[in-house]
Amino acid sequence: MFDVAIAGIIMRGKAKQGDKTMLDALLPAAAALKEALEAGEAVSEAFARAQQEARKGAEYTKSIAATKGRASYLGERSIGHQDPGATSSYLLLEAITKTLKED
Repeated sequence: MFDVAIAGIIMRGKAKQGDKTMLDALLPAAAALKEALEAGEAVSEAFARAQQEARKGAEYTKSIAATKGRASYLGERSIGHQDPGATSSYLLLEAITKTLKED
């Protein structure tokens, strides 16, 4: 699921990690999820790891200038502000993780 979503985002937005987009949260989250599942971790724990990496990625966007989307018009003025796409990606993973841990 992550790989297909990420490929679609890259194709449509011509974005990459470091462009201050949702990819800054999704790419590390997908890598952490894949690594955890391959190591045999429970799905709930694998998503918890993915959530942590997404949070780190979203927070990282505060330190870089936007180069894609509407925020790119702000250029250097976007530094200090967290990317909303990365933040919403983290929040989705947070909700999935919470739901999995309730079961």
